[in-house]
Amino acid sequence: MVAGVQYRINANDLEVVLAIYRSGTLAAAGERLGVDSSTVFRALKRMEKGLGVQLFERRRSGYLASEATLDLVNQAESVELALEQANASVLDSCLQVSGSVKITTTDILLHGLVLPLIEPLHRENPLLSFEFDTSNQLANLTKKDADIAIRATQSPPEHLVGKRIGPIKMALYKSKKVEVATQEDVISANVPWVAPDEALPNHPSVQWRKKLYPRLTPTYLVDSILSVLEFVSKGMGVGVIPVFLARQNSDLVPLTDAIAESQTDLWLLSHPESRHLVRVATVYRYLLDHLDLSGFEVG
Repeated sequence: MVAGVQYRINANDLEVVLAIYRSGTLAAAGERLGVDSSTVFRALKRMEKGLGVQLFERRRSGYLASEATLDLVNQAESVELALEQANASVLDSCLQVSGSVKITTTDILLHGLVLPLIEPLHRENPLLSFEFDTSNQLANLTKKDADIAIRATQSPPEHLVGKRIGPIKMALYKSKKVEVATQEDVISANVPWVAPDEALPNHPSVQWRKKLYPRLTPTYLVDSILSVLEFVSKGMGVGVIPVFLARQNSDLVPLTDAIAESQTDLWLLSHPESRHLVRVATVYRYLLDHLDLSGFEVG
């Protein structure tokens, strides 16, 4: 493709490029922009013809950005950030912090640690709204799928910035309804075991159990640690549960001390650019000040 005349990219062009890059399809990009896919297609073709380069490679899986497009994406994100900061600074001078903040975490962290903080945070900032993604996969903060990530990990992604909140301790728990007193009793009495093997095969609790009891087959395979808690609390077996979560359930009794091999770290993460936005920084600072694991010990 050869450009007939020098083409000058405008802010709308950058918005279209960013939408296609983040969405992967014309239809999804149109939804982001509030237009139909044909409008996005025409805008893309106009840019490609004017610039004389192919900005996206069309594949079955979607639109893949070319090397040149990645430079445009970086510029577009800089413009987006500058506009958000400008709007935020004007609003902040006369209004409370407002806007939507997307948070990605897991179900156990949401229910056990994050949810109790959201209501008081919203009371302080009533114009804020929140969107939560509770999957076991880390959302792509680079593509703005989320603004803040709260994750249990021993190695957070290098392209994100954040703080280590503290260790997430794990222990083997039973319900008061289950009549065993020690970890050894569980094995000798063939008490059912509840575990997330298929959903989280690399989870530290799964690796610990397989190393200690290689011949043990869980009776119940579930899709999350929260489900392990629910099964165990109903007296259906034993399972490895985060101490902070178990301590909030009076029906659970620990059978071990904290298991060192199952321990991981809690991290509060954000993208290095979006963390400076007023709405994101407000939520990030609040979570940093109030997320606390220090009071949760086995017992």
